[in-house]
Amino acid sequence: MIGVDWGTSSFRAYRLAKNGRLLETRESARGITTVEGGDFAATLKAEIGDWLSRGEDRVMLSGMIGSRQGWIEAPYVDCPAGLEDIARATVPLDALPGIKASIAPGLRSRDDFGVPDLLRGEETQILGALKDLPPWVVVLLPGTHCKHIEVAGGRILRFKTYMTGEIFAALKDHTILARTVAGEAPDDGAFLDGVRRAASEGGLLHHVFGVRARYLVGELAASAQASYLSGLVIGHELAAAGLESEVALIGAPNLLRLYDLALRELDIPVRNVRPDAAARGLYAIAQAVG
Repeated sequence: MIGVDWGTSSFRAYRLAKNGRLLETRESARGITTVEGGDFAATLKAEIGDWLSRGEDRVMLSGMIGSRQGWIEAPYVDCPAGLEDIARATVPLDALPGIKASIAPGLRSRDDFGVPDLLRGEETQILGALKDLPPWVVVLLPGTHCKHIEVAGGRILRFKTYMTGEIFAALKDHTILARTVAGEAPDDGAFLDGVRRAASEGGLLHHVFGVRARYLVGELAASAQASYLSGLVIGHELAAAGLESEVALIGAPNLLRLYDLALRELDIPVRNVRPDAAARGLYAIAQAVG
């Protein structure tokens, strides 16, 4: 079978054996926003047509391809939700003759005030990581919109989204900070300084201006500002989440490294998950759908 994790800006595909073993992986920048005229069928064939020509006849897709801006909108499933709930809500695709194709749904949660939260794609990674997780854990998936997902007994109980990556980019590139930030070479010392600052009183809005102020008085090098700012926003995210016990990390290596540094600085135990979680999750959903 073929599993596809199709997001806003990226396309990832996995060819899997009948027993779920990962055979091949490929990735491109053909996210859903790059598909002209909404011709997702043609784009999919361009990306995995050679795999289909080898006889693959099962395709399971997840991510933003199932959003309102995607191919077909797959409705959200309310939390708590597990594999069977997600499998029941998959939406069949009839646009690929001879191919059994389906799109997985997203999930919907609500916070303590009843405000809704949404995700698409991360649920697949969670399902693929279940065998690596303890009975109860918070799984953290860093990114443009960072997800904190509470998992227990093989089910996703609830989650919260933090716009950490997007806010970092907006502050760095579209505020007064952009005038003096020089480069983005990693500076772990400055990053951890930002994480520690986030734990002090004053709040994010006050702390962010301190990036510029520290530079102007000579306490922060221009080249260290981006790392310090990253530490601030990630530190505030982690403080707001109120994490106390072990956290499992899933995501891109560069972001995982930063979150690992920050969590360890805050004395929060970290568990890293194998990187093929999305592929394993897509396989699990396809098997459950039948």
